[in-house]
Amino acid sequence: MERNRTPVVSGWFTGSQEDGDFRLLGTRCSACAAVFFPREDAYCRNPHCPGGGELAEAPLSTRGRIWSYTDGRYRPPAPYVSDPDAPWEPYTLIAVELEAEGMVVLGQGAPGVTVADLAVGMEVEVIGGVLNEDAGTVWTTWRFRPVDPAGVAA
Repeated sequence: MERNRTPVVSGWFTGSQEDGDFRLLGTRCSACAAVFFPREDAYCRNPHCPGGGELAEAPLSTRGRIWSYTDGRYRPPAPYVSDPDAPWEPYTLIAVELEAEGMVVLGQGAPGVTVADLAVGMEVEVIGGVLNEDAGTVWTTWRFRPVDPAGVAA
């Protein structure tokens, strides 16, 4: 049985890792050029915006630099799914300053990425990932993984 691939939050990213076109989606205000993630569709959140602008969808940078990181040693709350009977495995959280936007986005590390693999200032890229799977659905999300100095994903 084929399962549906469904974003855990609709409208926050697009594309697929398999096609190489995975992108986080934010919004950009036409009045002040401020960019937001998660997206904002009602009003500009910039307190210095002159107002009167339109909010348009904006694909975000696919690369950035690690601003901070840590490991999660506790079971996370919903929408993350965790079997209380299974042994707990820590996960890596990475705060990344996106290349063009200069904003910091938080996400999990790709499978196999641990805090021992990371350093502040290291270049990473955003990729598609799986948050959880159930009988009918593969719930998709974003992850970050290191990029080697030659510019090829590690």
